[in-house]
Amino acid sequence: MPLRVLIIVAIAQIVGWGSVSLTSIVGLRIAADLGVDVAAVFAGNAVHYAMMGLCAPFLAPAFERYGARRVMMAGSVVAGPGFAILAVAQSYGTYLVGWIILGAAGSATLTTAPYILLTERVGRSAGRAIGALMLMTGLSSSLFWPTTAFLSDLYGWRGTCLVYAGAMWLVCVPLYGYGLPRRASGDALHPPRNARPVEPAPRTGPLGLIAGGTALIAFVGFGLSAILVELLIAEGLSRSEAIGYGSVLGVIQIGARAADFLGGGRWDGLTTGLIAALSVLAGLLLLATGDGGPWAAGGFILLYGLGSGALAVARVTIPLVFFDRATYARAASRIALPLNLASALSPPTFAVVLTRFGASAVLMLAAACIGAAMIALLVLARRRPNRLSELPVTDGG
Repeated sequence: MPLRVLIIVAIAQIVGWGSVSLTSIVGLRIAADLGVDVAAVFAGNAVHYAMMGLCAPFLAPAFERYGARRVMMAGSVVAGPGFAILAVAQSYGTYLVGWIILGAAGSATLTTAPYILLTERVGRSAGRAIGALMLMTGLSSSLFWPTTAFLSDLYGWRGTCLVYAGAMWLVCVPLYGYGLPRRASGDALHPPRNARPVEPAPRTGPLGLIAGGTALIAFVGFGLSAILVELLIAEGLSRSEAIGYGSVLGVIQIGARAADFLGGGRWDGLTTGLIAALSVLAGLLLLATGDGGPWAAGGFILLYGLGSGALAVARVTIPLVFFDRATYARAASRIALPLNLASALSPPTFAVVLTRFGASAVLMLAAACIGAAMIALLVLARRRPNRLSELPVTDGG
């Protein structure tokens, strides 16, 4: 994997994810301008994730036929009008239309698309490149939150949306179009006709188990991230303590991703996922059974941070255990539907559970989901195929 390709994709992903996170900074201004509450503003982000998931399966043929580079260029072109519509929205309905367009564009440019592109270039060994990309894109909020704050002070939130519309066309489209090499040929994703696997593929397709397991992992990750501070307060910490512990979480998650990246090819996504899920489960149980003091909260943040950081990598690299570059695009596009729907539904679900039933119910829900995900991963581990290789078929057999 050329370093140039990785850096170009990382820059475009940081711009893509950083720009759609603008509601974290200007949500109050948008709410005041449109005459809605803040929860309605953040519903736009949920619509964004839902549209990403709904559109993903329909893009699979495009990824296979044209390659990820062209699809990502097209998605960046579509994202520009999405931000422009946000900028001129005078009603809540128009505001949601903008997020619908951004969600459709995101299905072609964010998360699934770059992983498909890296797999096109590297094949099954793309896990290390994906880990490196996730390390770099983890900086998107750190870079774009202050950028959004600066731009909104200068131009207002509407002007900021117009700047991001321009960034889609003037930064992302040229990066994908001129910075990335073209795919060698239309058959680049397909193995030679005279190739055959040394070991047969699993009899039962793993796609459903992967989709279910990764959706459960995402459901917990996105849900707890949205309510983490309030959860820790409900467990007995002061607001300043909860914010302090929450701020450390991101550092620990990045550290876990770095450890997985430095591990290279010593383990696959399934192994990472099982160990990480066990760490998350241990952290949840520690917080549930602890006394609500700093030690229990600190232990939870450490175990949950390490586990959730590694799970973010695992949910992307697990399909590489079962699918090669010829089938990864279609598999990843199908997995994206439940994954993004879970990501969209989890924050409001966890918020409702916390406010109506309390912290213990949140921890029980999260633990049950992680336990179910672990079962799916264990079943997948039993069906793990040997690494496929391609050997020429000779006349002698």
